[in-house]
Amino acid sequence: MTRLTLVRGDITEQAVDAVVNAANSSLLGGGGVDGAIHRKGGPEVLAACRALRASHYGKGLPTGQAVATPAGNLPARWVIHTVGPRYLAEEDRSELLASCYRRSLEVADELGARTVAFPAVSTGIYGWPLDDGARVAVRTVRATATAVDEVRFVVFDERAHRAFESALAEAPEE
Repeated sequence: MTRLTLVRGDITEQAVDAVVNAANSSLLGGGGVDGAIHRKGGPEVLAACRALRASHYGKGLPTGQAVATPAGNLPARWVIHTVGPRYLAEEDRSELLASCYRRSLEVADELGARTVAFPAVSTGIYGWPLDDGARVAVRTVRATATAVDEVRFVVFDERAHRAFESALAEAPEE
């Protein structure tokens, strides 16, 4: 059974097999978690992302999908890039958000990763409500069959920590 843990801190400092990047579809870096991972990961991450764009993902990585690159200077082996959906109040896009977590775990399994650190995908500039984003994350990870031993939710501030604490308490492990 996969152990779910919650950490308040910097995802770029997590010593895990794979760090999940809340990427934009270009895969070439941006703000928030994406920018931090690209800055700390260094040129190796950017070069790998450029290679993906030049081959399989010429139009960018589709929303809800995931792909891995080496982690460069991060204390992880891989970065799993996933593109979260933008929140739209008039459209239920929660399945796309769930797909980010599910596909990231599938990629982790393909890599043989045993420890994976996730940010709160889509809850930053993409505007997803934090409480709902945490619920989708926890429910999806708990419902996804995976060989990953530990999923670590890494959040930056107290508000996000409380949201994930609540989501973990609402859906206790069986």
